[in-house]
Amino acid sequence: MENPPSLPDLIGQSPAFLDALTHASAVASINRPILVVGERGSGKELLAARIHFLSPRWDGPLVKLNCAAMNDELLESELFGHEAGAFTGASKKHRGRFERAEGGTLFLDEIASSSQRVQEKLLRVIEYGEYERVGGEQTINANVRIVAAANVDLRASARNGDFRADLLDRLAFDVVVAPPLRDRREDIPILAAHFANNMASELESAFPGFSAEAMALLIAHNWPGNVRELKNAAERAMFHWSINSEAAQIESVTIDPFDNAGVPIVEPSTLPSSDQDIPIKKQTALDTPIDLRAHLDEIEKSLVSAALSKNADNQKRTAEYLSLSYDQIRGLVRKHNLLGSRQRQ
Repeated sequence: MENPPSLPDLIGQSPAFLDALTHASAVASINRPILVVGERGSGKELLAARIHFLSPRWDGPLVKLNCAAMNDELLESELFGHEAGAFTGASKKHRGRFERAEGGTLFLDEIASSSQRVQEKLLRVIEYGEYERVGGEQTINANVRIVAAANVDLRASARNGDFRADLLDRLAFDVVVAPPLRDRREDIPILAAHFANNMASELESAFPGFSAEAMALLIAHNWPGNVRELKNAAERAMFHWSINSEAAQIESVTIDPFDNAGVPIVEPSTLPSSDQDIPIKKQTALDTPIDLRAHLDEIEKSLVSAALSKNADNQKRTAEYLSLSYDQIRGLVRKHNLLGSRQRQ
């Protein structure tokens, strides 16, 4: 029997990330539609691939389609196929993604972008396991598992009438959440090193590591583009270091490429504009080895303490200020023993 392929490259060790992996692994064995939700760049497609390759369908095809990339007519044809002559330009029969995914998994990204007509046909496939090609009369049976993804609140879309509530009910047999990078900051050093090291290999160079200042900047950034944005920033930093720098480590990180090339978007002593006024302690050059974990903990403690002071020690407001949940900020306050004379909120 053929061995299953390697699982998608999902990297991290934060509780939020490990919870998502555990959930995706658990639902893999259930032959039901699964919904993966999360912000852009948070890894929804990788989680969907994990679900497929850990499922009994692992040796079948994994077919992917971005529903937002096509207009309604083209999306319907691409999903279900069409017969020759079904519309102008349809000179021959076209096999849709459902046919190509037979026996495997169909990943539908940005499912919220599909039209009501397409949603109705998707519901029929899920309910009855059959469909027709566009312009066709023959009923085709479908042995396909659907994994759909969305970066919007489909429940709100259903309430507004933009998404079929009955389809949402069937798609969401279970919901796997891809956590945003700001909820898994402890994974940033691991991910940044991984992406930069891959770029170093492509450049036939050695990855020198990030300086403490550069890593502090990466950890402090809010990453609206999530892992995809971090990947670009880490690779860009490695590239610029390889052509411009004589420093022992990567000291400069350009998160926004539209800023001056090779110049950090902020000084290491401050956070990005979304979190201004919270200081980061400036570090000296790494002339001697350091304990990176302890160093990052000290940065984290300094940020949380400063944010608490700025928000009058109100943990709820501090959590919002740092884009954290209330439970997360309470955990950080306990972790760094910041209660002291502060009142519990």
